[in-house]
Parts: sequence; C-alpha cells; structure tokens
Amino acid sequence: MTAAPQGTLARLLFPEVPRSFPWARPMQLLLRSVHIAAMALVVGGLPFGADYQRLRGAVLVTVVSGSLLLVIDLAKDATFLIQGSGLAVLLKLGLLGVGLAQPAARLPWYLAATLVASIGSHMPRTWRHASLRDAKLRKDADRC
Repeated sequence: MTAAPQGTLARLLFPEVPRSFPWARPMQLLLRSVHIAAMALVVGGLPFGADYQRLRGAVLVTVVSGSLLLVIDLAKDATFLIQGSGLAVLLKLGLLGVGLAQPAARLPWYLAATLVASIGSHMPRTWRHASLRDAKLRKDADRC
C-alpha cells in the first residue's frame, strides 16, 4: 500500500468548503443533550463520594457521546481544531485528563472542564469560528 499523494490528506481534512451532512445538526442536538445529562451525573456524583462502579454507565455515555460529537465536527472540517470552539474542546479534554490523573482533586478539574465547555458552546459566533490560521495570516499580512 502506498502513501497518499502529498496534499490529498490535507484536502480530505481541510476541504475548501466544510462538508455538510443533513443529519449532523439533529444528531448533534441529540448527542449534546445526552452528553450534558450523563456528564451532570458524573460531576454531580463526585461530591457525594460515588465510586467508579456507580458512575461507570454515566462515564461511558459521556465518553461515547462526546467522542461522537467530536467525530461529527471533524468530519465536516478538521479546521475546527484550530478555531475557538475546537480549542475549547481541546482545553476541556486536557482538564479532564488532569482530573483523571489526579483522582483526589478530580472534582475541581472536572468543574473547570465544565466551565470551559459552557463558555466554548456559548461564546459569540465570531469567537467560536475564529481561527488561529486566519490570525497568523493577518499577522503575516500586517508585516508586509
């Protein structure tokens, strides 16, 4: 099997026009609602001493629904990862990772991730779609 020609992967990940799927918006609405409910069970259970066995189902639903949301966004256009909303997702995942690595301090890290997710979802459209690539292009153009 040969490697994809140079540029093919880039065109696949970063299409000139983001792909549109008619099912994406309703699926994202459903997944986001399930994700928030499951995440609320996890974050709500932690202060009451719920152990992993009691939270396992909610954790699984949270991870699966969040992963599917990310896959849908990436399927449209991987540029999502360098835009405000994608950067918020990456920061949220980082905070969740720190919480996972520090079980004794998990709740504050998970709450911080929840705040980042809320801000990322509700920030103005211009911020959600602001791209680091575009900011770099503007900065480079200002130098000329």
